[in-house]
Amino acid sequence: MNEPGNSPLLITLDGIDGVGKSTQIKRLTEHLQSQGREVLAVRDPGSTPIGMRLRQLLLESDLEMHRRTEAMLFMASRCEMVETTIQPALAAGQTVISDRFLLANVVYQSVGGKASPELLWKLGRLANGGLTPTITLLLDMPAAESMNRFDGPADRMEKRGEDYLEAVRQAFLKELPHSSPHTAIINAAQSEQAVADEIIQAVGAILQQVHQTGSN
Repeated sequence: MNEPGNSPLLITLDGIDGVGKSTQIKRLTEHLQSQGREVLAVRDPGSTPIGMRLRQLLLESDLEMHRRTEAMLFMASRCEMVETTIQPALAAGQTVISDRFLLANVVYQSVGGKASPELLWKLGRLANGGLTPTITLLLDMPAAESMNRFDGPADRMEKRGEDYLEAVRQAFLKELPHSSPHTAIINAAQSEQAVADEIIQAVGAILQQVHQTGSN
C-alpha cells in the first residue's frame, strides 16, 4: 500500500534513443517502491494488446507512411493505454512511470516540418483525454554519443540517422516545458549511477514542491 500522503502520480521519462531510459525506469521504480509507493511501469507505444500491434507497425516495419499518419497511430496507441491501463492505476492510487509519452510524439513527428508541434500537442491532448504527466524527465545527451550505445537492429526512428536524432534532441529541449507542470533535464552522459542519483534528487525535489503546494 502507498504511504499516507502519497498521491497518485504519472512520471514520464523521455529522450532520444540510447539515453538509457529503460535502465533508469527500473531504478526509479525500485526507489519509489522502497518509499512505499505502488508503481506501475508502462511503455509508449505498447503495454496493451493494441499498443503492441501498433508498436510493431510503427517501429519494427518498413512501411512508408506520412508523418501525420505516424503521429495519429502513436496517439491511438497512447489513448488505449491511458484509458485501459494508466487511468485505472492512477484511480487506484498508484504511481505510473511511462517510457515515453506525448512529448516524444510531438518531437519525433514534427522534426522535418511535416506536422507542427502546436497541432500535435492539441491532437495529442485530445487523444489523452486531457491527461498530463505530473513530472517529465528528459534524459539528454548528444545524438553522436547516444548512437554509440545502440545495440541490435535499428528501428524506424534510428534509421533516420545522426542529423535527424540531433534535431530531435534539440526539439526535445525546446518542447519540454509544454509537457508537464514539473520538468527536469537529466545529464544522461554520466555513469548509470550518477544518472540514477540525479533522477532521484530531481523527483524528490519536485514531489516536495507538489506536497507543499498541493498541486500536481
